Amino acid sequence: MTPVRMRPATQRAAVTERDPRWPAVVGRDGAADGTFVYAVRTTGVYCRPSCPSRTANPGNVSFYATCADAEAAGYRPCRRCRPDGPSPAEADAAVVARACRLIEEAEEPPKLEALAAAVGVSPFHFHRLFRAATGLTPKAYGAARRAERVRQGLADDRTSVTGAIYDAGFNSSSRFYERSDEVLGMTPTAFRQGGRDADIRFAVGECSLGAILVACSGRGICAITLGDDPDALVRDLQDRFPNANLIGGDGAFEQLVARVVGFVEAPRLGLDLPLDIRGTAFQQRVWQALRDIPPGETASYAEIARRIGKPAAVRAVAQACGANAIAVAIPCHRVVRTDGALSGYRWGVERKRALIEREAGA
Repeated sequence: MTPVRMRPATQRAAVTERDPRWPAVVGRDGAADGTFVYAVRTTGVYCRPSCPSRTANPGNVSFYATCADAEAAGYRPCRRCRPDGPSPAEADAAVVARACRLIEEAEEPPKLEALAAAVGVSPFHFHRLFRAATGLTPKAYGAARRAERVRQGLADDRTSVTGAIYDAGFNSSSRFYERSDEVLGMTPTAFRQGGRDADIRFAVGECSLGAILVACSGRGICAITLGDDPDALVRDLQDRFPNANLIGGDGAFEQLVARVVGFVEAPRLGLDLPLDIRGTAFQQRVWQALRDIPPGETASYAEIARRIGKPAAVRAVAQACGANAIAVAIPCHRVVRTDGALSGYRWGVERKRALIEREAGA
């Protein structure tokens, strides 16, 4: 029987369609931008994978690792997707990064309209872009940055409380004191004194992962910690709030602990309780990105860094995960290495593995 011979164009199309890069072109996958470009023989141009132009005939497509390779083969860059310039995702990240710098450098919180004008986009688009990249609104990011400056100022004994407030960008001390509980979880003086006179209720229980400590301030849950030694969990809480009034839980609080334990056993049920999240602006951006990872899924440290608009801050993302003191509710266990392997976890890699397997099998 004589074998069927395909035309060269048909052969090229078959080769292209089998190439793992072709689905990214068909799907206009922005995540593939920067990993390769494709060229079209009939137009003489090369494009990035996310190019919005009509999908080319696969028989006319060639793939190249870099723009330079495509140009060496005689192709010119597409004027629509501009593959030799920054990708849309990179351009958006640059806009958000510039806005973050403007917020951080401003003495007073800039208005949304002023920020949008400064980075060259409409207020509506800027607000949506900023929140998608950081997990925070521009206003919330500015508030977190000012709170971070206050904490830094109060940590320096050479700076007065009033000086720390004004240096952080608050234009009046009375205005800050109205929001001090929201910003610090307590008064500035109590914060400087290690939580002096702040009431923190806590209780230690048992779950399938070992001992569990739950602590609450007046604002919400400020700690969920796991371990083998209940006494060690209590000592860790004392180290975090050395001068606070640590109050053992009563019957009502034990019910709250039971809800938290139920959440640890079945994370997909969610935890409908307020959280008292204390951290720097960067940490809060990371922690919000972690809360956006659905149960049963994982993300790499590099992916989280890209999602918050800081692709080079992989190590800082890992440090923010390590600083998280609210286990499971802020799911740092869902972050893995780029190769999918499990890395360090504040409460032990085996607990991390158990949580991931439990969520994946639910």
